[in-house]
Amino acid sequence: MQSTEVKKGLAAFSRTNPFQAKVLKNVNLNGAGSSKETRHIELSLQGSDLSYVPGDCLGVIPENDPELVAALLEEMKWDAEMPVVINKQEEPLPLKEALLKHFEITLLTKKIMQQAAGLTDNEELQKLVASEDANQLKAYMEGRDLLDLLQDFGPWKASAQEIVSLLRKMPPRLYSIASSIAANPEEVHLTIGAVRYTANGRVRKGVCSVQCAERLPEGDTIPVFIQQNKHFNLPESQDQDIIMVGPGTGIAPFRSFIQERAVNKAAGRSWLFFGDQHSASDFLYKSELEQYQQDGVLTRLDAAFSRDTAQKVYVQHKMLENSKELFAWLDKGAYFYICGDKQHMAKDVHNTLIDIIEQEGALTREAAEAYLNAMQEQGRYQRDVY
Repeated sequence: MQSTEVKKGLAAFSRTNPFQAKVLKNVNLNGAGSSKETRHIELSLQGSDLSYVPGDCLGVIPENDPELVAALLEEMKWDAEMPVVINKQEEPLPLKEALLKHFEITLLTKKIMQQAAGLTDNEELQKLVASEDANQLKAYMEGRDLLDLLQDFGPWKASAQEIVSLLRKMPPRLYSIASSIAANPEEVHLTIGAVRYTANGRVRKGVCSVQCAERLPEGDTIPVFIQQNKHFNLPESQDQDIIMVGPGTGIAPFRSFIQERAVNKAAGRSWLFFGDQHSASDFLYKSELEQYQQDGVLTRLDAAFSRDTAQKVYVQHKMLENSKELFAWLDKGAYFYICGDKQHMAKDVHNTLIDIIEQEGALTREAAEAYLNAMQEQGRYQRDVY
């Protein structure tokens, strides 16, 4: 009987029925003078029966920026309390609540643009969506949101309900979990970089990251669920060596790997490559990592800070400096992990890894690539990139 009850508990909270997790801690990891803001957030899972393993993600269901919602209501002269239907199965909600919690208002899609064109006589919008040149529409949507659309292409002959019906439902945001449940029972930790930038004359904010930075005080709650990540896990054997490359917020899953191995007193060696802009202000979890190194949990720690020297130094440069030893670890069966930026970092690290295998293994380029492919097939080369 016991086991089915537990199973029920596990199934109780999910993407469609998230758990309201209480914020235990929310601090900025970056020091004075940093151009970044990276939040370390600790959430309570008490009473949820939720569990996770290192490598899993936490789904967070965010809310839109109240200032952006207020600007939309103001622009369209809409009544905040006006009831709107968000889906046929549910009772109507006040417009302001629907815009805050249920719809994506910071991104435009081709479909939204095409449908919006039917709700205004604005010729510019008609031209834009009818254009043979798909890049024109793409260029407009880049860095713009619903407020831009409504400001740029009025006057609108549409009700609030018609505009809301164009919008997509608010998608959850997935973050690599930055803790081990064995080390932090009934807790889950996150490492989130706040996204802010200026585009088309307005400051833009990442929906979830800036909510976490600006509007998530300790004691508050936020809806969450666990998302398994079957393709990014620690080796089954505690004796295997691991090499982790995680610049910036890419450190998150590796903090969970290291915590897990510390609790389990794993025999395998571990080597972390971390990178960011400035050592003084951007070395995330520095004292924690150095303590793990002193305790022998973290065998090696190599950090690269790109803005501390005239010549920019990145994680791949640190890998090359240690190429002989890195290849020796790989040749003994070490697992290699990358977490972080997909655009540049992950590609650079991937190519550097092939360079190292080619050079240190005295292989042809083709053979080095085959070596890395074989590692991937064995589950020894894993990436969590975004």
